[in-house]
Amino acid sequence: MKKICIIGSGSWGVALAIHAAKMGHEVRLWSYSAEEAELINKERKCKFLPEATIPSNVVCTTNIEEAVKGTDMILHVTPSKFTRETIRKYKDYLNEDQPVIICSKGFEASTLYTLSEVASEEMPNRKIGIFTGPSHAEEVSIGVPTAITIASKHIDVLYSVQDTFMNENLRIYTTSDVKGAELGGALKNIIAFCAGIIAELNMGDNTFAALITRGLTEISRLGVAMGGNHNTFYGLSGLGDLIVTCLSEHSRNRRAGRCIGRGLSIEETRKEVGMTIESIDNIELAYQLAKKYNIEMPIVNTVYDVLYNNLKPSEAVTQLMTREKKCE
Repeated sequence: MKKICIIGSGSWGVALAIHAAKMGHEVRLWSYSAEEAELINKERKCKFLPEATIPSNVVCTTNIEEAVKGTDMILHVTPSKFTRETIRKYKDYLNEDQPVIICSKGFEASTLYTLSEVASEEMPNRKIGIFTGPSHAEEVSIGVPTAITIASKHIDVLYSVQDTFMNENLRIYTTSDVKGAELGGALKNIIAFCAGIIAELNMGDNTFAALITRGLTEISRLGVAMGGNHNTFYGLSGLGDLIVTCLSEHSRNRRAGRCIGRGLSIEETRKEVGMTIESIDNIELAYQLAKKYNIEMPIVNTVYDVLYNNLKPSEAVTQLMTREKKCE
């Protein structure tokens, strides 16, 4: 059994803590919030996961040095916009053998870096991995069978994560395509946001199928241009994550799209969802990346106009449907 440090006490961080603890590992969970840490330690509850109970071998602390030191592995699970500043808080407490596994999805706004690029820049000699795939925290926390991917350039990291976390409830596949795996996870949130809009507009299964299929085309198009493997986008970290995020009401990104679909502002949407909405942050970044790599991404461009150029959601659908004729 291992000592696992999890940086971040949101829904996904706590779900991973519960899973690891049930497998018998000792888990140290870091939270920036004393209130959340007290709720976890005293009531064994997470406000984001009301159905889950946190095992006694999970201890939450607001002391990041205490959380990190002496553990075998770091799982980094903070919102993407806090990735760099949080890494800076703990990187000096790591020993040379601790791998850092990024479990968040998104980009850094100021640099357009993926999160593994942020981690590698801050910790150039550290072994980095990406844990990603179709995995709603609400389901993982109560043991619903789930399959996800660990991506790393380091074979020992792949096998260590697989051996540490895989059981009958969590099946873990390995890949060396770090860029493809994390781009699938980051970009699918944008398409899920669009799925929320079309759900609010009461469109049908045909529309969802078109969105998911053409959305995946856009994701893979940009992902390959940025260095990912085409096949990766048709695996768990691409298509799999896209399906679960687009179709499930667990998805905060889909819920955010529904809010925009019924006319709420971005700030009103953030308030109603109540958790980090990576899609809203990432839409503008994907728009910039498409321009940087000269990639055609009509869905991304159109939802960008909905958020930032006052395009009505119903008009956005018409705009996409009446584009010039194409071959598939």
